[in-house]
Amino acid sequence: MKFISWNVNGIRACKDKGFLDFFFKEDADIFCLQETKMQEGQLELDLPGYFQYWNYAEKKGYSGTAIFTKHKPLNVTYGMGIDEHDHEGRIITLEYDNFFFVTCYTPNSKQELERLDYRMVWEDDFLAYINKLNAKKPVVFCGDLNVAHEEIDLKNPKTNHHNAGFTDEERAKMTALLNAGYTDTFRFFYPDKTDIYSWWSYRFKAREKNAGWRIDYFITSKSLNEKLKDAKIHTDVEGSDHCPVELQIDL
Repeated sequence: MKFISWNVNGIRACKDKGFLDFFFKEDADIFCLQETKMQEGQLELDLPGYFQYWNYAEKKGYSGTAIFTKHKPLNVTYGMGIDEHDHEGRIITLEYDNFFFVTCYTPNSKQELERLDYRMVWEDDFLAYINKLNAKKPVVFCGDLNVAHEEIDLKNPKTNHHNAGFTDEERAKMTALLNAGYTDTFRFFYPDKTDIYSWWSYRFKAREKNAGWRIDYFITSKSLNEKLKDAKIHTDVEGSDHCPVELQIDL
């Protein structure tokens, strides 16, 4: 099976920048979006052969996620079931016979780290949520997790050490998550690969210079390791400040 995840930074804008060409060319089994930045009724996507599931933020033009899948799930849930976290459209979960599939748009800690305390609460609750699913059947989850885990995952680690997405606190939460029995699939295949990123600032010609961050992931239960086939980051695909990431897995 082929899965793709993409923070589109506004699907209405991305649609005008080649989104559908990429979508149909890749022909994924499941295709996920983060940061859709829209409300219900603002865009109709004609995607023959796909079931569509959207989770909209209550705040207009903000956050939001979507999943398009060729395989009808047994069950679909939105959010974590925790009111504090479930107003920004950040999570969709699909249940299948032998696995759960989750897309997630993790809250950004923001400038001056004004949302770091909330982010820490989110991280603990999200891990508990994933663990609860994993106790029933293996989990595949993906999305913009808003953290570069190790120094290899961003171009300028020293100058970004205390910035949102690369604080010690955020990185420690990612380490704890992986240590709880999950696999960063890109690093599973490419443990030492450098200069491969999934997000670039719009400022300072960052993409042109490849001064980026790897903050978009496919993460799987460790029990699925032997089923992993490949992981890709489509660095050449434009249309957003993020590029799509991909997982191939035998499920």
